[in-house]
Amino acid sequence: MTSMTLAARRDRALGTGAPLFYNEPLHIVRGDGVYLFDADGRRYVDMYNNVPCVGHANPHVVDAMARQQGTLNVHSRYLHEGIVAFAERLTKLHPRGIESVVFTCSGTEANEVALRIARFATGKRGIVCTNATYHGNSEAVGKLTRLGTEPSAGGDVRAIPFPEMLRPIVPGASEADIRDAYLDRLRDAIGGFERDGVGFAGLIVCSIFANEGLPDVPSGFMTRAAEMVRAAGGVVIADEVQAGYCRTGRWWGYEVTGFTPDIVVTGKPMGNGLPLAATAASKALVDGFRERTRYFNTFASSPLQAAVGMAVLDVIERDGLRENAGTVGAALKAALAQRKGRSASIGDVRGQGLFIGIEIVKDGGAPDRERAIDVVNRLKDKGFLTSNAGAFGNIVKIRPPLVFAQRHAEAFLHAFDATIDEINGQG
Repeated sequence: MTSMTLAARRDRALGTGAPLFYNEPLHIVRGDGVYLFDADGRRYVDMYNNVPCVGHANPHVVDAMARQQGTLNVHSRYLHEGIVAFAERLTKLHPRGIESVVFTCSGTEANEVALRIARFATGKRGIVCTNATYHGNSEAVGKLTRLGTEPSAGGDVRAIPFPEMLRPIVPGASEADIRDAYLDRLRDAIGGFERDGVGFAGLIVCSIFANEGLPDVPSGFMTRAAEMVRAAGGVVIADEVQAGYCRTGRWWGYEVTGFTPDIVVTGKPMGNGLPLAATAASKALVDGFRERTRYFNTFASSPLQAAVGMAVLDVIERDGLRENAGTVGAALKAALAQRKGRSASIGDVRGQGLFIGIEIVKDGGAPDRERAIDVVNRLKDKGFLTSNAGAFGNIVKIRPPLVFAQRHAEAFLHAFDATIDEINGQG
């Protein structure tokens, strides 16, 4: 069966428009570590998926999943030590004050729980996010996606420009003045909620602004922003679905950007492919949520989630994947940064650990989404899977499984150099 035949069947079965990567979609049939294999047996280095954070088909995780499913898997309305132990272990990875967990099955669900916790705790409705973010696709959480910075009358979700140094809202200013300009936008959004009678409940951000394009954030912005939010009576929500679980070389993205959240949301990497997500906060905040909602999720807080979640943490700690992400990621970012001066197409290289963004630009520095898509497709043809992302769609997004090693990075650099040479007419 050809990929085009399967794609046509997919359109009929799932509805036309369900997204696919690449100009010529891949028919993937198997995964192993950092590798994916298509129906013809061709091997690709997966440099995009943070779902299988400890590697595709990780044997320890697969064994834990099979053993638990072969023993017991039920909903959460029975006592089971496994899920309790998993929650205890997860909260210990955060600072004091993060004590209790609401388990769910997706980042969307976990972010919706976080918003409800914030609103119950404050008695207010207003949520501030950034103008190029993504936190999920339910009706409530989807309201945060790509929201304009002009507030709608009576709206309970409002956006501020995401903080960045490359294209700041006050060009040519000092870093301190740029930081303060973004803080002023946050202050205005909070004040607007109060003036309109909506009230301010909290701020939600991806802790490293991943969907915004991994911008270099003005120093001290997140520390000051968290202080401002709490002074206004709100709570700070860190969405760690992409940034967490050692992606940055630290356990959490908020450690990199320098703030302590009140609520932490985690998702995809927790289950290495099994649907597993969590909203963690103080016991007081979670108790308030439980009291108001009697929240129940059929497939969450299950023995299966507990067994797989524990196995993922085991592998991260046993195999030193946090350290690997920091070391390999830093070397790859440095090597890519060296290439910035060799091609006018490379406008910037940003990121932390094994989460790197390469900004593709036109002459003069304007974002070049079309060329970024071209780079992504050419890399795919060379056996390396990336994607384009960011506020302008011009970032080549590199986010491989945490088992990605130096030898994989070196092979990628060779393919990337060849791709840039082709685009520049040198290949």
